[in-house]
Amino acid sequence: MRSDPKADLRHIAIIMDGNGRWARKRGLTRVKGHSAAEKSIHDAVEVCGELGVEYLTLYAFSTENWTRPKAEVNFIMKLLSRFIKGNIDDLDKKNVRLRTSGRLNDLPEGPRKDLELAMERTSGNTGLNLILALSYGGRAELKDAFVQIAHGITAGDIAPSEITEELISAHMYNSDVPDPDVVIRTSGEQRLSNFLLWESAYSEFVFTPVLWPDFHAEQLHNALDDYRSRKRRFGGLE
Repeated sequence: MRSDPKADLRHIAIIMDGNGRWARKRGLTRVKGHSAAEKSIHDAVEVCGELGVEYLTLYAFSTENWTRPKAEVNFIMKLLSRFIKGNIDDLDKKNVRLRTSGRLNDLPEGPRKDLELAMERTSGNTGLNLILALSYGGRAELKDAFVQIAHGITAGDIAPSEITEELISAHMYNSDVPDPDVVIRTSGEQRLSNFLLWESAYSEFVFTPVLWPDFHAEQLHNALDDYRSRKRRFGGLE
């Protein structure tokens, strides 16, 4: 019998890892692995919608990913545009609001405009918030937040004594989004890889050996069962 994530599971974050290894195991090029990953995204959106999860953040492209071979980066950017254009009608129909997190100005003009149009179209939707972390890095996010705060101090709007954890959180990319309850990483790796460093301070972590293109509805339910079996303490007593 499945567990029942309700009000205490508002935000799921997923590090989608293993596309390249999935392709290599099958004698395919890395880009084939990226293409095969789309169904896993569909399944994650479907499951979160069914469970009433408010936010789903997918680590789609990191600040470090720009160092990958140019041909692979170009393919991923084209795939991003294709994903948006091919799924915007369905996302809108499902009342999904598309959002992003990261340094979007780093993206090529085409994918960036496609994202902007899709976000504008779905901005009034009230269901799942699907957040694509693009050109995202946890350290970059903290750096950008600190720069904003420093400008506020220079302008006299913020006193150093007023810097609190709440103030820092208010300068994160999506300050209105609650911290993730659970961070799931596929492919067997057990690290954050610069993902939501500030926000995941008290998140639960679920690491699965399943490669992302093979991570479908059943695997997500299993990960959530693992999460639900735990007792979150946030530093307090048992």
